[in-house]
Parts: sequence; C-alpha cells; structure tokens
Amino acid sequence: MPTDLQAPGDIGHRTAPSGDDARHERIDVHHHYTAPEWVRWAEKNGIADRDSLPPWTRWDETAALDLMDRTGTRTSVLTVAMLGRFKEAAARKESTRVALDAAGALATRHSGRFAFFTPVFLDDPELSRWSVSHGMDQLGAVGVSARTSTGDTFLGDPALDPIMAELDERAAVISTHPMQVNTSGAPRGVPPFVCDFLMDTTRAALSLIMNGTLDRFPRLTFILPHGGGYLPYIASRIEVFGRQLVPAVDPGRVRDYLHRFYYDTAAPMSPSATPTLLAAAGSSRILYGSDWPPTPTRVVTEMTTPALDGDPALGDRERGHINRGNALRLLPALAPA
Repeated sequence: MPTDLQAPGDIGHRTAPSGDDARHERIDVHHHYTAPEWVRWAEKNGIADRDSLPPWTRWDETAALDLMDRTGTRTSVLTVAMLGRFKEAAARKESTRVALDAAGALATRHSGRFAFFTPVFLDDPELSRWSVSHGMDQLGAVGVSARTSTGDTFLGDPALDPIMAELDERAAVISTHPMQVNTSGAPRGVPPFVCDFLMDTTRAALSLIMNGTLDRFPRLTFILPHGGGYLPYIASRIEVFGRQLVPAVDPGRVRDYLHRFYYDTAAPMSPSATPTLLAAAGSSRILYGSDWPPTPTRVVTEMTTPALDGDPALGDRERGHINRGNALRLLPALAPA
C-alpha cells in the first residue's frame, strides 16, 4: 500500500514547505485563461462576439494578479481557453496559435507568476500534435490540457492512443476539464457545473481505467478537476462491481489506479468532502486549484481558499503538500530558478 508521501507514479519527492509558508507561495493549477488577444482576433474574424461569450472569458491581467496576491498564489498555471465555431481547419489552427502565443508572452512578461498548459483536442489529432510541439517545444508549456470528453468520445477512448503515445514519450502531465457535456435528464435550473461536470470527469477517469490507458501509457499523469468529480466517493463501488464493467476492472487494482491521478481543490474541500478525498488519494495527490475566473473572485477569496486553509481534516504538513509541494514534484519546471 503506498504511503501518503510517495504514491505510485510520483516523480521523486521534495520536502514541502510548512502550511503557513505554502499559503504565501501557492501554485494554482486550475486557472482559466481566455487571452484578450484571442478575443480581439475572434471578433475581427467573425469567430465570436465578446458580448455573447460567457462572462468568465473576460480575463484581465491586473485582476488576475490581484487575486493571486490576495490568496498568496505565487504561480498560476493557465488552461488556455478558446470558444467559437470553426468551419475550417486553418482557422482553428490560427485560433490555437493566437491563444498560445498570448499565453507564452504572458508567462515571459511575468516570469514565475504564470505558466500554462497547451491544449490537445480529442477530435483533431493533427492539431493536437501541432499544439503540443508549438506549445511545449517553442513556448515552454509545462504540460497539456484536454477536455474530459468531446461528444461521445472520452479520454480513455482507444482511438486516442496515437496522441496518448506521443504524450507518454514526453511523460506529459495532462490537466483535464469538462466543457460541453451531456445534460439530458438533468432537472431544470441546474447549471452543468453543479452536477454534470462532476459526472463527466468521473466518466472520463473510468474510461482511462477501463480501457487500459493508464496501463498502456504509464508515464502519463492526469489531473482531475473538482476533486475528481465523484470518483473518490464511488471508489468502493468500483471495487465491488468492477468485474461487471465492460471492459472489466480488477477490484484489487482500483486503489492503485486512484493513485495514478492528481485531484485539484476547486470547490470540493469541506469537512464532509475532504476526508473522502484523503482516504482515496492521500494528501500527496491533491493540488491547489482556484477555478478562477468561472469561480468569482469573492468566492475564491472569501470561501473556497479559506475553507482549504481552515479545513479540520488537514494539518500544516498536508496543507504544505497541497498548496505547493505536490505541484513542484509534479511540475518541477515551476520551481524558482
């Protein structure tokens, strides 16, 4: 059984700072970035209209740095967002280039404060390969980001093996997030981010386990948002019913699979949720995530971050791992020079 400090798949170990120190040097792995340069490009080319885009796409550099200072966040790792409908592959590639170049320029302009993930697209292997090369090799992205699903395709779909193989060669960190998910049957008035996002993340994690992606590509590391959705809570159910899944899952390996993932703190940390996440993953697999700006500044500064700092299930040692130590072990490029 893995210890809390060295779970399977960990890439070495660094001593985490104390909880008090780490609260002033947090690393945020869940920060949504819609580049203002991309919004201007999208409007100019008739791809999107800023007034019709969600409010969280109005990303502002000053507001981001202010939030980071108020929450003691030294570094935010950006998930590069692009919304819009593309009729041509060339336009989609140009969209990706504009967004990535803006993220790279921001990270250079504020060295040590911002880093970023480069996107891969479940429905476009060619664009994914270009994005990985341009983002990681030329601009210095620290990993990749991917949607948990696109249409009926989840992350563990064997059709994605070619891009997974290329990422495995890089020992890539893959930050995942739901976006446009199936909400059929959901009660009226319940936004997707309340329940359906968590279910989509859970299904994506199960697809990675059931289809053998974690076994075929052992050098990949996946970050699951929002505390892993429902995965930690239903771990025992997977153990009980694993042989009834198609493909079947060996019940004896479920806990090992759970330790192949990292889980961010965006909204799940509470006296009722934290013990379940700790029991499933251990404090060495949890990362701080703000989920800003979809989660408003007031909520991050007055509710979710204070909830983490005051969580009775965590001691200073565990908070040190979550706020900073685990991220430095997972993404050593973030360590100060």
